[in-house]
Amino acid sequence: MRIGILGLGRIGAFHAETLAGLDVVESLVLTDPFTDAAKSAAERFGGEVVDSPEALFAAGVDGIVIAAATDAHPALIRAGAAAGVPVFCEKPVARTMREGVEVLEAVRDSGVPVQIGYNRRFDAGFAAARAAVRGGELGRLHTVRSTTLDPAPPPAAYIAASGGIFRDCSVHDFDIIRWVTGREVTEVYAAGGNRGAGYIREAGDADTTGAVLTLDDGTLAVVSNSRHNGRGYDVRMELHGFDDSIAVGLEDKLPLRSVEPGTAFPAGPPHDFFMDRFAAAYRAELTAFTEVVAGSRPSPCTIGDALEAGWIAEACTRSLHEHRPVTVDEVRAA
Repeated sequence: MRIGILGLGRIGAFHAETLAGLDVVESLVLTDPFTDAAKSAAERFGGEVVDSPEALFAAGVDGIVIAAATDAHPALIRAGAAAGVPVFCEKPVARTMREGVEVLEAVRDSGVPVQIGYNRRFDAGFAAARAAVRGGELGRLHTVRSTTLDPAPPPAAYIAASGGIFRDCSVHDFDIIRWVTGREVTEVYAAGGNRGAGYIREAGDADTTGAVLTLDDGTLAVVSNSRHNGRGYDVRMELHGFDDSIAVGLEDKLPLRSVEPGTAFPAGPPHDFFMDRFAAAYRAELTAFTEVVAGSRPSPCTIGDALEAGWIAEACTRSLHEHRPVTVDEVRAA
């Protein structure tokens, strides 16, 4: 199998390393506007370097991985679909929801599978939680808690182009809540504050947020996010039902310190980066994509799935700025 990678920055190079280690992947074709980035990845992980997306398609690939800047995603997804080549694209589909919907409509009838990169769906803990919920082990759910806390904020230039914390960070929580519970979000109420980096406030964003989501069966989901968590990278989920309660992320690298007397949990060094916390999930995610390329499974995270998480992010962003509950249907209709 020959896979093309478009964009060899941090995540693109990480994907190149992962793909190079999969037995089913025979070769890579790499391209990046910064040629040195592609050449560096080729030297480290192998692969042929070409100077443009057009040259990459001409080189003959069985599937493509899009890890380029967000603004390039729509055109590259369309190009893959037009070439009849299965596509893996890092989130988001596009910078705006309107453009994302246009991409969905453009490729819907192509028959070409598109997988959007929401790696938590491939984490063993989240997969076990989904199986427990779907298998009825918890009884009826009443409360979900989902947390993503970054150890430090990204640079100012990244924040300015991110679209805000709900679109950039919380969207992972929104997607995994939908995936684990099998429910849709109907209404949100969000609040936020700025307790750290001034450039986040200057960009009109919050660095710490909380959101209460109402799911379509009445379950409440509480989402907590921050750009500042001095102890490390903290991603967890709790699911509480009438019969049982479970948690994802309660393991020895949990970046949280217990002050209960006689308690030694957690025992290991804390996670300090998302690539550390989700290394196995990324490998499983790209393994799944090779199965999509081979035609042995459908896309495990479609453009439609990604847009649903995006609508929740839009609703939370509006709720934050307008200080009121916002329904997902309201932003979808806007």
